[in-house]
Amino acid sequence: MTDQKQKTILVTGGAGFIGSHLCERLAKGGHRVISLDNYFVGSKENHIEGVEYREGHTKDIAEHIAEIPDIIYHLGEYSRVEQSILEPDIVYDLNTLGTRAVVEFWKKKRCKLVYAGSSTKFGDGGATRHTSPYARTKAENSELVKHIGEEEKLPYAITYFYNVYGPRERSGVYGTVIEHFKRMYLSGTPCAVVAPGTQMRNFTHVGDIIDALVVVGEKGQGDEYGLGNEQAYSVLDVAGMFGFGKEDIVLFPERLGNRMSSGIDTAKTRALGWKIERSLPEYIRAFTDERLRGEKREKRVLVFSTTMHPIAGLAEEAFVDLARALPAVQFDVITTRFARSVDDAPSLAPNVALHRVGVGAWVDKFLLPVLGFFAGRRYTSRHTYLFAWSIMASYATFAAVLFKRVKNMPLLVTLADHNIDNLSGIYRILLRRMISNADQVYGTHSAQEAVATCIVGKVLPRNSLGEGDAFANALRYAYADVVRMRQEKHDH
Repeated sequence: MTDQKQKTILVTGGAGFIGSHLCERLAKGGHRVISLDNYFVGSKENHIEGVEYREGHTKDIAEHIAEIPDIIYHLGEYSRVEQSILEPDIVYDLNTLGTRAVVEFWKKKRCKLVYAGSSTKFGDGGATRHTSPYARTKAENSELVKHIGEEEKLPYAITYFYNVYGPRERSGVYGTVIEHFKRMYLSGTPCAVVAPGTQMRNFTHVGDIIDALVVVGEKGQGDEYGLGNEQAYSVLDVAGMFGFGKEDIVLFPERLGNRMSSGIDTAKTRALGWKIERSLPEYIRAFTDERLRGEKREKRVLVFSTTMHPIAGLAEEAFVDLARALPAVQFDVITTRFARSVDDAPSLAPNVALHRVGVGAWVDKFLLPVLGFFAGRRYTSRHTYLFAWSIMASYATFAAVLFKRVKNMPLLVTLADHNIDNLSGIYRILLRRMISNADQVYGTHSAQEAVATCIVGKVLPRNSLGEGDAFANALRYAYADVVRMRQEKHDH
């Protein structure tokens, strides 16, 4: 900061992607910097020397921060649009309850608040603010900050971020678009793009965001500080910058909350002397010049499922919907015969190959863990898979876990419609063992994941699936979304 007076500055979310860069800049400026982070997405690997780190939820901010800051930068909120649809209770906890507490703290301390709003408030002419819990809570919070600031005569500034990229980006379920593309480039996996691919984004380097936050912290007052690069690119444009051709791209189903365009106005920020210094094409060019693209891998996934058509429930029906929506991906499914009639079942889709094991009776599910393992071994002798996927934590997962342990193939488990609330003791023990041996376990909603977490006794596995990780994240979300839509249709 240009002001030579040392300030005490609080950064919520200071161990996150953007927060860590802000802490670094402020600490280098000679200020006392305090980070409050609950490490939901933040990482201790992002800690900066000289910054004071306090672990805690923003809704408990008064318990963790006794100091009177000169400035609060409130970055510590949930920050993924589409994923928020699957876990609205987590969004409410972090964005609504957490920010209300930060606002009360601000009122008590009478300092300046810089709030990191979201550009989703302006997407598609303002329509997208209502399409996801994330967009809705961020818009409500920006309006709350403005209302309290004006009513209490407090200094404040509300900023709006636009698709930030740069060092320390996250991958995985809460990852950024550019980081996902970087991972898929390096691994040689297909490039997962959410349809239609023509949606426009204002990608902004984190260095430019930090420049803007610092100047807004010094001089800004009021609302409407847009922090973004006004040059927009489509998602397919970005894929092309990484060298992905049409044959490399897999279009995934459209997602609720996925806006087509962003309204951007940086006039107030530029009036403070800020300007964009970095460009996305240059950033990607530097990345690809320094690193070779990974050897191309097959668009192929090995699936374990206890049953499959015509004997099917919500989980299996959703799988078929997803497979039909992804004709470029081959799904090899290991399942039971379960009934002799399934031998005459019609093909599910051209890209689904069924390998049924067993004798055609109810005992097949008990045979699946062993017979399924040998079937998987035959498949892998002929093909290379991005990862193995078990639909529901059941007998199929026993087979998948055994296969993973012997063949060392990354394993994704989705709980789908599996009811785990009232399991008997022995099944809880078995479920705990299965989940603990998977690389990643996801439910289709946060309440289901909370029950699974209680059964396991620790956080659900979220380890990397190696070379298939970024592609698996797109598939996992798409599957959960299909399950959600089917469930909503059934309920109504």
